[in-house]
Amino acid sequence: MSKLWRIYTQTSLIKKITVALVLGVSVGLLFGEDAAVLAPFGDLLLRLLKFIIVPLILFTLIVGINQTNIGSLGRMGGKVFLYYLGTSALAILVGVSVATLFNPGTGMSLGDETVEVPENPGFTSVLLNIVPENILTALTEMNLLGIIFTAIVFGLALSYMRSTNAYQSLGGHLYKVIDGLNEATLIVMKGILQYVPVGIFAIIAEVVGTQGANTLLELGSFVGVLYIGLFVQLAIYIVFLFVSKRKPTSFFKEARTAMLTAFVTQSSSGTLPVTLNAAKNLGLNKSLYGFSLPLGATINMDGAAIRIAVSAVFAANIIGDPLSFVSILQIVLVGTLASVGTAGVPGAGIIMIATVFSQVGLPMEAVALLASVDVLIGMGATALNVTGDLVGTSLINKTEKNQS
Repeated sequence: MSKLWRIYTQTSLIKKITVALVLGVSVGLLFGEDAAVLAPFGDLLLRLLKFIIVPLILFTLIVGINQTNIGSLGRMGGKVFLYYLGTSALAILVGVSVATLFNPGTGMSLGDETVEVPENPGFTSVLLNIVPENILTALTEMNLLGIIFTAIVFGLALSYMRSTNAYQSLGGHLYKVIDGLNEATLIVMKGILQYVPVGIFAIIAEVVGTQGANTLLELGSFVGVLYIGLFVQLAIYIVFLFVSKRKPTSFFKEARTAMLTAFVTQSSSGTLPVTLNAAKNLGLNKSLYGFSLPLGATINMDGAAIRIAVSAVFAANIIGDPLSFVSILQIVLVGTLASVGTAGVPGAGIIMIATVFSQVGLPMEAVALLASVDVLIGMGATALNVTGDLVGTSLINKTEKNQS
């Protein structure tokens, strides 16, 4: 048994995940809905990933802030925000362009489907939630923006203590404690990564077993066009990698585990521990990725932005009323804000699409139609979200090196 365990731990994570994916698909097709019995193993993976997120963000960000100066942190933060906003708008344009080219939904008709759309919290509400009313509530409710805000505030306070004569000694001791907690968190994360292939096997077996091939066939044109849009955006990321003088092969060698985990779990925030590990293996600045990746997992939704655009064109084609130029501009503006403003909210995908549909006068019945392939859409979109976070961090990391 110990020999098998040693072989398992020494095998690369990507190989284990690849085997898990193949086995999961095979079991799902073979046993159908009976594969749902494996669901608890998949749920355990999601729980473990969420379990480590809070200490990972808190300690990584506090330590990262204390490894750089305040001016550098502000400069990096500005670059990160502009990159996320810019690529979200670009993703909307990509989605509209690809969908307009292929025109999915033409000839289809709406049935009697209905869907209950969760209430949109509004952009202002999301901004206010960045500052939590209670730190403990932010931690227990997994308010990532609130946790990031908390880590930045206390990280800056600790940096100030270490730079002043009055608190230098105390600040130094406190930093050592937090740095030790950060290292302990990373050790726990390494243990969780050993379970990732088991959880992925269970999740993919359940999804394939319950969804089957019929779901894909029902709305095949929409799903196909959406994935074309995702690959076009991925090609743009590759251009960004060349600009940052990082070889795409070396990048994807380290990023692929995070991409696959995001694909299966459909959760950018849930994949965060794996994404942070990928950034570390890529040799990126810890003070940068400790901030950019948690923020990106919350607000950078390029895959979701493409989903919004393709969904809008799809719905317009169903009712036989192609989008006007003004409507496309509205989709770009509202879709960009919606992809940022509703991120991290339960049912975020439905909220984003419903927000844009109501703005440009598209039928809500189409939202229900699209919800039937939500799993297939969410997989690809989430994988692209995580990829965009890592690409952006790599690009900004290069510009920061040029500053020094």
